[in-house]
Amino acid sequence: MNECIFCAIVARTSPAHVVYEDSEILGFLDIRPVRPGHTLLVPKRHAADLSELEPEQGARLFRAGQLVAAAQRASAIAADGVNLLVNDGRAAFQTVFHSHLHVVPRHYGDKLTLAKGLLTRRDNDLPGTAAILRTELKDHAADE
Repeated sequence: MNECIFCAIVARTSPAHVVYEDSEILGFLDIRPVRPGHTLLVPKRHAADLSELEPEQGARLFRAGQLVAAAQRASAIAADGVNLLVNDGRAAFQTVFHSHLHVVPRHYGDKLTLAKGLLTRRDNDLPGTAAILRTELKDHAADE
């Protein structure tokens, strides 16, 4: 298997702005976010796609997605809603072959800024955005 960047992030051999962690899932900011706060949640155990993802891992992934979505709403990011997205396979635009869940904060009336975000994909303050989410998630970081 080629080196998986998400496995390297889980192993802490590649940098990331980590916002969430439990025993099975790691969450970090997308380095090319559609919107500030765009978080990727990955199972710590490698699964290239949904066919390799254990059902329990998938359940934990979506539970973490609920927590991150709640933090995006309650924090200074002030999301009005979220998109939860899984790209499964090359035809579905999966570019990193380690199954993952995108948690993208949304705001009322953001269709144009979301479209622009899809093109530019940048957050000028990843450390600050990560701190906002970590602060909001601190009570949920331990396994339940």
